[in-house]
Amino acid sequence: MPHLAPPSSAPPAVRARGLTKRYGDTLALDGLDLVVAAGTVHAVLGPNGAGKSTAVNVLATLTRCDGGEALVAGHDVRRAPHDVRRAIGLVGQAAALDEVLHGRENLVMFGRLHDLPRRLAEARAEELLAAFGLLDAADRKVSTYSGGMRRRLDIAAGLIRRPELLFLDEPTTGLDPRGRNEVWRAVRQVVARGTTVLLTTQYLDEADQLADRITVMGAGRVVAEGTSGELKSRLGADRVIVTPAADADLAPVAAAVGGLVNPDQHRVTVEAGPAGGTAALVSVVRALDGAGLAVADLQLRRPTLDEVFLHLTAPEGAAR
Repeated sequence: MPHLAPPSSAPPAVRARGLTKRYGDTLALDGLDLVVAAGTVHAVLGPNGAGKSTAVNVLATLTRCDGGEALVAGHDVRRAPHDVRRAIGLVGQAAALDEVLHGRENLVMFGRLHDLPRRLAEARAEELLAAFGLLDAADRKVSTYSGGMRRRLDIAAGLIRRPELLFLDEPTTGLDPRGRNEVWRAVRQVVARGTTVLLTTQYLDEADQLADRITVMGAGRVVAEGTSGELKSRLGADRVIVTPAADADLAPVAAAVGGLVNPDQHRVTVEAGPAGGTAALVSVVRALDGAGLAVADLQLRRPTLDEVFLHLTAPEGAAR
């Protein structure tokens, strides 16, 4: 589940305003504004080409923006890139691990590359292997690891210097459901230990599971932002779907519950009021019981993040 945000008085981990970046004729970032609260998971969603990876590259000082400004962990990405790099960890789409080395050797190597003394690098490696459930595989070559294990080790490598902010760029792409769940647990552990996570993903359920706040990007700019619940509410209220028996008349059911008939799908839809879907479901059950009507199925249907995503990122001019 998403984590509770820290007090609003805490300075944001990221504050970006008006970021622009052009590659030839392509405007990858078109005035991007982004604020990431410290101590939270902030997900950035968007279709391919929306500018997600470009935004991460700019904020992680891998790419210079053409315009706008950004503070990461309190440091200006243009004026103080070295300070930004000391404060962040970055896990890209492709694993940065050496498959010939063992898991422990990889983490010690990353520690040494970050100028940690050997003893400190070894101690930090041991701590991270334990935290991510990799101690049993620590002395095996990474080439023998499953996809989920490699990704957890990759995230551990990004935490070797205890960063204030960890960038995760599409961390579960290509993983099976077990591997994705392993990575999700790892992300929750990271935030529980005080590190802010900025996550880019194309998986809507991933953002739903992990993110305290979600930014939806399209064509290099923000098209919507809010919690998962706030974004879902844009598509309207919850609905109760009543499916009578196959040979039943829909009209009496619709009259009893005050719903709309959908003859093509042989069901009645009841829009939930301000009290929410649970209250509507209880009301429908009581109405059906009072009218003596039996039904084949009864569902509480909430807008999904997938529907929100498709609605918000539809091409201009497409029906929404």
